[in-house]
Amino acid sequence: MKTLAGHLRIVLPAVASVLLASACGGETQAHAVTPGAASMQPRENAQSAASVPNTPTAANVRISTEILRACNIPDADAYFAFDSSRLTAFDDGPLNAVATCFSHGPLAGHHARLVGNADPRGAPEYNMTLGQSRADAVASYLSTRGLSRTAVTTTSRGAMDATGHDETGWAHDRRVDVLLAN
Repeated sequence: MKTLAGHLRIVLPAVASVLLASACGGETQAHAVTPGAASMQPRENAQSAASVPNTPTAANVRISTEILRACNIPDADAYFAFDSSRLTAFDDGPLNAVATCFSHGPLAGHHARLVGNADPRGAPEYNMTLGQSRADAVASYLSTRGLSRTAVTTTSRGAMDATGHDETGWAHDRRVDVLLAN
């Protein structure tokens, strides 16, 4: 007959998995961030899954006004899905325009700076990693569209510039800012 301790070693991990899956809406979202330590696990997941959208509002980038004007790109503010660094089909238009502009358009020869951001609900280390993953995803996309990797720098601000206090505000915090490098 199994002991109570032996039983708990089997049952507790299963219960924890069920609770985690229900807290995440029963789905796990694929993203490029791989937390390496417990301290880097997202706190964003503590919020009810029902109040967290699964898709971004448009795309995942916020292109600076300076670039929008120089490249004649329509305003393209957009944001990442919760706890994700995955680009969507909404990103194609604005990012293709940025790649064209920097590779053989008005900003050819200039450099772009990509700054990844996160909402404030995660641990600082996790948010920095997530922001960097978002910036790297945009840089990788731009390089597949002809923009040299040497013409792009990436960095993360994590949640340092976050201003949101609710889901709408937090959605605006989850983005990559596309800036003209100095």
